[in-house]
Amino acid sequence: HFLDNKTLQIEKSDGTTEKLSFEYSILATGSRPAVVPAFDIGSERVWNSTSALELQTIPKKLLVIGGGYIGLELGTVYTSLGSEVTVVEMTNGLLPGADRDLVGILQKRVESMFHRVMLETKVLEIKEESDGIRVRFEGANLKDGEASQLFDNVLVSVGRAPNSQNLGLENTQVVVNKRGFVEIDAQRRTAEETIYAIGDIAGDPMLAHKASHEGRLAVEAILGHKVAWEPRAIPAVVFTDPEIAWAGLTETEAKRDGIAVEVARFPWGASGRATTLARNDGVTKLLIEPETQRILGMGICGAGAGELIAEGVLAIEMGAVADDIKLSIHPHPTLSETVMEAAEVFFGQATHVYRPKKK
Repeated sequence: HFLDNKTLQIEKSDGTTEKLSFEYSILATGSRPAVVPAFDIGSERVWNSTSALELQTIPKKLLVIGGGYIGLELGTVYTSLGSEVTVVEMTNGLLPGADRDLVGILQKRVESMFHRVMLETKVLEIKEESDGIRVRFEGANLKDGEASQLFDNVLVSVGRAPNSQNLGLENTQVVVNKRGFVEIDAQRRTAEETIYAIGDIAGDPMLAHKASHEGRLAVEAILGHKVAWEPRAIPAVVFTDPEIAWAGLTETEAKRDGIAVEVARFPWGASGRATTLARNDGVTKLLIEPETQRILGMGICGAGAGELIAEGVLAIEMGAVADDIKLSIHPHPTLSETVMEAAEVFFGQATHVYRPKKK
């Protein structure tokens, strides 16, 4: 932990300590699963996202509390391993905050894969019994007999919290906000000139690829380079089946903030490659600024969406317009072709789907 702005105290496994002096340091302590006190009952049957990956057992019946990306990803894993998975979510939809257009496709498939998806439902209590975890629910959509159920294991997946405690930051000028994130500037520098911060501890989005780029930038800043954190698009991927990926502005954000956009969608039902994969349950969409035709955002739901979204990131970062994507020849038949055809939809010229341009 920090003794001051240029000294660390290191506690060794043998109980001894030593001091380490530095000119600069970079905080990269990451995050941990958020804890709900009411669910922290000290039972090995109650998992978080870390313990769920240890695979000590494959439960016959698994409850996932939280319909966010971690809960859905792990729920998909355990479903494929043979577990009967139930997901409970307080809000009226899975992946709160994500593009509803994309989530709708995933939710339809998830509901067919999982045993039950209970939306607008609260968990009132979890209690360990001899043969499992008894869970009491409250919600208008509960079916008969669902108010109290027994599960082999419960996965609590309600987000993550930054590891900013017990670091001795109070011995420095570093500022930690109410959410536990360390406040930083455009060069990833904290209020203490000798201490920088990157990754989950430095704020949302809590993504590994964001942290990697922040780390490079912080080192360049320490070396005196003129750099600043100014990404136009940080891609996000939900590794479910199908995957969801987006970059830049989403349609949900555009509606919320009153940003005028035109949305061009290419359904994977018209994709030859999706057909050969028997995965027509997908869509590629572009958010386009009406006046300039600049690409503001891209969203994809479908098999391998995470592999395709980088093209959207590049287009947004380069200030590409819809014409740039339309005129970039993509190979056929591929899933990447759906990006080009989404741009063609914008102009009413898509090869594989008839969508005349609105006048």
